[in-house]
Amino acid sequence: MNHTLPPDARMRASRAEYARRMNRVLDYIDRHLDAPLDLAQLADVANFSRFHFHRIFAAWMGETLGDYARRRRLETAAGRLARGSAEPVLEVALACGFGSGEAFARAFKQQFGCTPTEWRAGAPQRAAAQLAAMHSNPDQLHSKPGQARPRPPGDHDGSLTLYGETEMDVQITDLPAVRVAYQRLIGPYGPQIGVFWRQTMAPWMRSHGLDGQLCYGVGHDDPSVTPPDKCRYDACVTVPEGFQPTGPASLATLPGGRYAVAKFRGQPQTISNAWMWLTREWLASSGLQCDDRPSFERFDPAGSFDPATGDMICDICIPVRAL
Repeated sequence: MNHTLPPDARMRASRAEYARRMNRVLDYIDRHLDAPLDLAQLADVANFSRFHFHRIFAAWMGETLGDYARRRRLETAAGRLARGSAEPVLEVALACGFGSGEAFARAFKQQFGCTPTEWRAGAPQRAAAQLAAMHSNPDQLHSKPGQARPRPPGDHDGSLTLYGETEMDVQITDLPAVRVAYQRLIGPYGPQIGVFWRQTMAPWMRSHGLDGQLCYGVGHDDPSVTPPDKCRYDACVTVPEGFQPTGPASLATLPGGRYAVAKFRGQPQTISNAWMWLTREWLASSGLQCDDRPSFERFDPAGSFDPATGDMICDICIPVRAL
């Protein structure tokens, strides 16, 4: 910590450092849900005192480490069951860190009010609305004073067209892995995502000379499964090799591989319809299914908004594999 900074700057720098360290822990937990989580090891990942780490985690996240890990295991299992594959329930349970099918079934019913099999059977009715809610566009990053602005993401009105009227050209392509710097928003998806891009991420990008780089919006959680105040959204920007972020930003790699990529151009409030069409209509007829990599929206900040029409422009990218 630089003690020559003014007190307010020191406070912001301290919170930024806490955010980076806690994000490292959350990402580590998600990568190791199938294994026992060792408190001392997690404290080392965060570079916090082993003695105090559990208290720090609970204060920062609003839930204990054990409750957080249990919730993420169940949410991940729910996501796998909803994807429509023939993966046995027991395999899902073991892959998500449960020692037996019985323990998994009890915990699952307590969390979601139904058995894993019932949850899987009801997946088609939930899927489109869930994925549409997971993804909110980043709004304008570089609006000018007085310029007409698109509606904030998630701020929908009654003018939406039916999802069935949406059609896009979908290409199956192999995307490379991308190194990004990201800042994480934890809270309900919706209008605050646009505010987060404009007021937090965009100024940080400009201060680091990154305002011309490709950006990605990643909603990690399903808001019908994860409590809204616990949902995670990453505002990401591509960074050059060797880049070291400052402030609250952290580094990550968006995985490459096979994706269904659809170009979206339209009014911001209609992007939910695009997600619904892709997941309910196109994906179901494609012979493909989602895999465990994150879906995301990809956009060029300089060309993500047409001021003449109010349209937003981005690529919707869904990771896919064969059924």
